[in-house]
Amino acid sequence: MATATIGRPTVAGGAARRTTGVLLTGGIASGPVFAVSAAAQVLSRDGFDLSRQPLSLLALGEHGWIQIATFVVSGLLALAGAAGMRRVLRGQPAGTWGPRLVGAFGVGNVIGGVLVSDPSMGWPAGAPEGPAETLSWHAVGHGVGAMLAFWSLTAACLVFARRYARDGQRVAATLSVACAIVVAVVMVWPDHGSLSVRMALGCALLFGWLSVVSARLLAVSSQ
Repeated sequence: MATATIGRPTVAGGAARRTTGVLLTGGIASGPVFAVSAAAQVLSRDGFDLSRQPLSLLALGEHGWIQIATFVVSGLLALAGAAGMRRVLRGQPAGTWGPRLVGAFGVGNVIGGVLVSDPSMGWPAGAPEGPAETLSWHAVGHGVGAMLAFWSLTAACLVFARRYARDGQRVAATLSVACAIVVAVVMVWPDHGSLSVRMALGCALLFGWLSVVSARLLAVSSQ
């Protein structure tokens, strides 16, 4: 059996490598799938305004099933990526909590897709122009899923940053820490009027980070 090192994770066996590669490809694809689908909907759904309406509201209305599927599929792809990370990093720094936190991110996305928000901020047509006055149980669940996704992957950035620092990969460590800091600031910034844009930015950063980390592991583990 091949011996894994901090600098060069390995997976023994050709079949195991192929399976791990497929799983990590899921992690790579999670972000692009979400980004392409969400961007297409923002541009094509009449009346949707990202400057005031969060992406989560796309799950409501006539074509809401598209965003529901987007959340669920991207979450399942992230879960696949987490499984691939676990196979590659088992017994190494970040090998336990890294995959767990990425998996929690995937679960949060699935929850966010299955449990939809309440109509608000003028979406869909006829909805209150401001926030919903009361929250349904599924809207509360959606919020829990969203927070699970955001904060678990933010924590994963720090877990992997520690791994990269131990491995002497200073650029990767610095960028991972920077991603975590920016997302944390974006999420807690006290301005409700910009929340939808800030959440979209946070999604872009986190999904982008996940794709890059998954791609790095795929490249190294296939050598």
